[in-house]
Amino acid sequence: MGRKPIGIVIVDDSAIVREVFTAELGKERGIAVLGTAPDPYVARDKIVKLKPDVLLLDIEMPRMDGLTFLRKLMHYAPMPVIIVSSLTPKGGELALEAVESGALEVMCKPGGAFTVGEMSAALAQKIRAVAGVKVGRKEQPGERMLRRPVKLALSRTTNKVIALGASTGGTQALQEILAQFPRNAPGTVVVQHMPEHFTAAFAQRLNGLCAIEVREARQSDSVRPGVALIAPGNRHMVLRRSGARYYVDIKDGPTVSGQRPSVDILFKSVAKYAGANAVGAILTGMGSDGVAGLSEMREAGAHTIAQDAKSSVVFGMPAAAIDAGAAVEVLGLDRITAALLEHA
Repeated sequence: MGRKPIGIVIVDDSAIVREVFTAELGKERGIAVLGTAPDPYVARDKIVKLKPDVLLLDIEMPRMDGLTFLRKLMHYAPMPVIIVSSLTPKGGELALEAVESGALEVMCKPGGAFTVGEMSAALAQKIRAVAGVKVGRKEQPGERMLRRPVKLALSRTTNKVIALGASTGGTQALQEILAQFPRNAPGTVVVQHMPEHFTAAFAQRLNGLCAIEVREARQSDSVRPGVALIAPGNRHMVLRRSGARYYVDIKDGPTVSGQRPSVDILFKSVAKYAGANAVGAILTGMGSDGVAGLSEMREAGAHTIAQDAKSSVVFGMPAAAIDAGAAVEVLGLDRITAALLEHA
């Protein structure tokens, strides 16, 4: 009797990736593709039914990101896992986080000089190497430190988020910044203090001037490259995350710092769900709305910017942010766009 082939399950939201890996790895001697799954929820059922020897897991997927699933898997049903993702260049923070969470190997998807054939051959070697490795149970976040907050933001993701907050003078500042964004600029979320119904017209005007799409945000709009979402007047806008997808939640609620929409509300949600994947800038305006949120963004690892006094129409919000130590750097309006794009 021959040796039993190594059974694998492939988890990736791309049907093309699943098809290619199934075909390529199916050619490898001693490896059998038992099944595939488009997301962790389907994968959970496949793992229970098929009992694979090795799991190939992507990071950015709908409904639940791969790292969250990996942590759950290593807690309840530890097994050899190889991360296969476009987000994991050698030595990257995500690779370290995946390994710390229990993955045995990390590989990049084909790209550049790395062809599908070469990648499949190398992946087959890694599958053979990790098959049969005894993987111990990993504690879930919070078990060792019950008071430690659950981490909701991935260390690094493909899509970054730019968050902007402005008040008096902000319409001109935002126009100057967004008009310089290239068509593929990172997904952008904006709070500009404006009355209800005015924000739709403002967004429409900007849309006609910019290479990116600019529009008033709607409930559950995706935050994606090439799009800037303006918070509707008299409604708060918060960033959320589902798997690796960022989207916005439009909601009612009391005013914050006398404002609705509030920059603080947006920035705090960006700190919570995007963390170091975000860049934030507080622009010209009266008062202190956005200062607490920008501070939380900086603490979460985001790069934070405040507009300088010379280029601000009203040096209130930026001054308060600077005084609070919330801004990593203070820049004139003519330098903010370049800094946002550089750090995003």
